[in-house]
Amino acid sequence: MTVDLKVDPHKRELAGGQPLTVKSESMTKDAFRRLIRNRAAVIGGIIIIILFTTALLADYIAPRSYELQVLEEQNVTPAWIVKLFPSMKGYAVLSNDYPLGADYVGRDLLSRIIYGSRVSLMVALIGPFISILIGVLYGSISGFFGGRVDNLMMRIVDVLYAFPSLLFIILLMSFFRSTFSAPDPGSFSYIISSFDQKLGGMLFIFIGIGLTAWQTMARLTRGQVLSIREKEFVEAARTMGATNGRIMFRHILPNIVGPLIVAETLAIPAYISTEAFLSFIGLGVNPPTPSWGAMISHGAQVVRTYPNQAIFPALALAITMFAFNFLGDGLRDALDPRLRGTQ
Repeated sequence: MTVDLKVDPHKRELAGGQPLTVKSESMTKDAFRRLIRNRAAVIGGIIIIILFTTALLADYIAPRSYELQVLEEQNVTPAWIVKLFPSMKGYAVLSNDYPLGADYVGRDLLSRIIYGSRVSLMVALIGPFISILIGVLYGSISGFFGGRVDNLMMRIVDVLYAFPSLLFIILLMSFFRSTFSAPDPGSFSYIISSFDQKLGGMLFIFIGIGLTAWQTMARLTRGQVLSIREKEFVEAARTMGATNGRIMFRHILPNIVGPLIVAETLAIPAYISTEAFLSFIGLGVNPPTPSWGAMISHGAQVVRTYPNQAIFPALALAITMFAFNFLGDGLRDALDPRLRGTQ
């Protein structure tokens, strides 16, 4: 009598002989599971979703227009803020029509904070996009071909790294602001200036951040490509006649995209703080476009008398940066292959 025994590779037995089925889990599902178990990352993701929703629906959420000025109600303050800061009782004009108060020209602070989220989140999207677009392409070419090409391309990155990025951006913004301030109608400068005006002065911010943000991504991509290009599966693809482009886009880039996404997520707070600093010193968006950095700058001038005008935009900026930091840390832990299978 012949007994056909079939062994299921996904089954194990307990001590008493009771079968135990173990289901395999993909890397994506495992990473997602570990991500949602990270409470800080989940909280950061929820805050980011709320911020993006607020930015998209700002026209419907904001009580007033961000540029509406009511000079008769300048520096008005709601009663709850006066209770929070008793020193304001002697001079503050009370008005509960403004939930967070009004600024020095009677503009609603809450509305400007809501609209200001658009600037910070646009930087949070455009900064990584430019960094990945330039840095990944540059670093991939350098790491894949190696030799003299790698040496030359990395020396260019080293030269750019030698110059302080923030100072370089300030010089670029000063140059752009002076060059495109009064262009001749019909000229190329006039077209660029008009496009910048439509974006509220954000075009030059994007250019300034983009020209300095890609070096770190290029170095990281080069290092990842150098570690992957000598792997067995890459050599097998090359032996089978795969072209350089196919090897790069089908075999190398999919295996390095995780660390690149994590690195850019962690770099987003730096982009946001750069924009806020540029607006703080007057090289950011064009008034009356609201920016949290510009609002902090104006509020800092009256921080002793009307602290609400500086505190609330600063809180919005801090919460946004913390949210991206928490999400970036969670993604880094979730995508770390060394932690796969852990709780």
